[in-house]
Amino acid sequence: MSKLWGGRFTKATDKLVEEFTASIEFDKELAMEDIQGSLAHVKMLGDCGIIPLEDVHVIQNGLLSIKKKINAGEVEFSVIHEDIHMNIEKLLIDEIGTVGGKLHTGRSRNDQVATDMHLYLKKQTETIINLIVDIQKSILAKSKENVHTILPGYTHLQRAQPVSFAHHLMAYFWMLERDKGRLQDSLKRINWSPLGAGALAGTTFPIDRKQTAAILGFEMVYPNSMDAVSDRDFIVEFLSHASLIMTHISRLSEELVIWSSQEFRFIELDDSFCTGSSIMPQKKNPDVPELLRAKTGRVYGNLMGLLTVLKGLPLTYNKDMQEDKEGMFDTVKTLDGTLRLLAPMIETMIVKQENMYSAVSQDFSNATDIADYLVTKGLPFRQAHEIIGKIVLHAINNDKFLLDLSLEEYTQFSPYFSEDIFQILLPKQVVQARVSEGGTSFEQVEQQIQLAESFI
Repeated sequence: MSKLWGGRFTKATDKLVEEFTASIEFDKELAMEDIQGSLAHVKMLGDCGIIPLEDVHVIQNGLLSIKKKINAGEVEFSVIHEDIHMNIEKLLIDEIGTVGGKLHTGRSRNDQVATDMHLYLKKQTETIINLIVDIQKSILAKSKENVHTILPGYTHLQRAQPVSFAHHLMAYFWMLERDKGRLQDSLKRINWSPLGAGALAGTTFPIDRKQTAAILGFEMVYPNSMDAVSDRDFIVEFLSHASLIMTHISRLSEELVIWSSQEFRFIELDDSFCTGSSIMPQKKNPDVPELLRAKTGRVYGNLMGLLTVLKGLPLTYNKDMQEDKEGMFDTVKTLDGTLRLLAPMIETMIVKQENMYSAVSQDFSNATDIADYLVTKGLPFRQAHEIIGKIVLHAINNDKFLLDLSLEEYTQFSPYFSEDIFQILLPKQVVQARVSEGGTSFEQVEQQIQLAESFI
């Protein structure tokens, strides 16, 4: 079968070359976007008087017929026609005859593929934003239930200070809020139309690029035709944002794995998000958060892969750019699946409040509050810090915690101590004392939740 572009050639493409260079096995994902762009393009060709209106109607009907057949699973794409663009054009010519060849007037595969990917990422980015909102809602719901639930806060994975569990969860809400904002901002650049840039230099036909941009919902056209066909920044930006989203999800997944272990027993994940062992019947493995954590590397790899492809390319289009799609499709699929799993996993997890409270009752995470207590009595913080360090060492040597010490033991280290120290050291009071804006006191957490709801 002759190629649609084969007039210049005297030999057929080598079969191995044909298979190696064809992209139809993955860029068929862009079929609907390709038809969408073609419908806008052919309407513009007719409105500008470049092709007869009767041809426009025939081509439009042909494209809609092909779209219907693809959706019905009645179309088999062929590697012989290389990519989705040539496959659809061949299908169109088979459907309506040689008039189908007029569709490609005033455009190139270079601006065509770029347009398809802009349309694809626009749709997928909007979907991902909505999925992030679903996770934020699940975090908010679980946080409202646990404002007064207290657990250890950590630095260096060592117990630091007790915090509200809602406060801990809400940290991930704000990470996702920034992720959402970055994606929303990226739509400004995704919403540029390359259509009409041609192969690299524009076209001799009197096309109206603004019209096709408006039809397709783009906010502006690329001002430079060479940039239009060679720009893949919008994909790199998407992959970068996706990588950061996966970083945040991986961090949360790590905590879910740790918290659900027998060593912590802070939460229990629903059975529907766990699996068992083939040999150990007692096991309940947190496979879903483990796999979410692992898939982060996959998304990172897609980002680095595209950056490497682009780093040495001269303007404008090069066949190297065919490598921009598989990583993009894979990242979209990975991110979509990840986000859809996370919301229900958070919603259904059981929070073991008593175990969390028991943990903060058997550690030294209230030590800073003794230092603050002495500062209110007039001691410089550094001097108070040294005194508390000695008190902690004394408690450790005597197999006690700070609430177990007597007032006499405290006054051995400083005469400023009185009975009120024991009220200061209660975990609930330690949490309640963090009244600074953005702190973990119950009132501050409730205000934070109210603020978060205004972002949804």
